Amino acid sequence: MLHDAWVMARKDLRIERGSRVVLGQILPFGALVLILFGLAISPDLTVLGTERRTVLAQAAPGLFWMAVLFSSLLALGRSFAIEAADGNLDALKMAGLDPAGIFVGKSVAVTVELMVLEVLLGFGAFVLYGAPLADPVLLATALLLATTAVTSAGTLYAALASGLRVRDTLVPLLVLPVLAPVLLAATLATDAAVFGPTGNGWSWTMLLGVFALLYLGIGMLSFGPIMEES
Repeated sequence: MLHDAWVMARKDLRIERGSRVVLGQILPFGALVLILFGLAISPDLTVLGTERRTVLAQAAPGLFWMAVLFSSLLALGRSFAIEAADGNLDALKMAGLDPAGIFVGKSVAVTVELMVLEVLLGFGAFVLYGAPLADPVLLATALLLATTAVTSAGTLYAALASGLRVRDTLVPLLVLPVLAPVLLAATLATDAAVFGPTGNGWSWTMLLGVFALLYLGIGMLSFGPIMEES
């Protein structure tokens, strides 16, 4: 299974390295979302409390994860658009690869792509919104676990809709409700990493780990039947 996962991940990452869709199209989309969020919220508004922060800085973690979530939908859609073209999905079935390995490999490839995207978007978000950074280790851990949860659930539903003509509009409708708790936990963990204190942040990060393992396990168990039906 691990060998098949490595083969799939390497294949998808090689395709991305040749096409540069993430850096050339998805990254500009995510950056545009961040800029539009910044334009929609006045930088002069401040949050009442002991520390004087702008509303834009206070909302930076949530806005960042919304941009990542929207960008992930594009990355996931492209991941299975490649397989749906020219009967590649049927070729994967005939190749005798372990379905769980295919699922893990495609999830890992999208996770790597999104992590690169998050580093660039995160730098832009915190510069654009003027947010600080209290705990880089907590932030990195939350990013990894939240991204794993997003890609695991997203890969499963993208595969489920890959054979349908309406997959481009159906995948967001299927994925977004499932990822709502992940978005909440990731935002609160990132908020703790950015502003501190970080005690509650690690609790939310542990919950992200539970989501990541849950979605990964469900995907590995159900990807085989989904491939047979698609």
